[in-house]
Amino acid sequence: MSSSKSHEEIWSEWRDLVNMAPQELEDWLDTEESKSVGDNDGEESTGHASGRRIVKIKRTNKDDISDDQWDHMGKVVGYIKRHLSQGGPEKDKESSNWRYSLMNWGHDPLA
Repeated sequence: MSSSKSHEEIWSEWRDLVNMAPQELEDWLDTEESKSVGDNDGEESTGHASGRRIVKIKRTNKDDISDDQWDHMGKVVGYIKRHLSQGGPEKDKESSNWRYSLMNWGHDPLA
């Protein structure tokens, strides 16, 4: 495993930080706003692809999570923490790229 954290540490942080329900995240990923942010070279952005993986993980029983999924969960937790530490824009947080990007990673900072 690439993370130095245990599965229990990742699980605890994941449960705290990934605050969007699977259906809520799926509905979000279908929006133009979701597709408008992130590194995009004409293909799906990293965050958008991550969001689809997060939906699958959230629908997987903890005991059935694969090593690859645990690694991705660690990446998600790290991304959300880094992004939150930036604090987001002073104004118009609700419709900001900062929020949209976080939501692609399963975290709504306004929830």
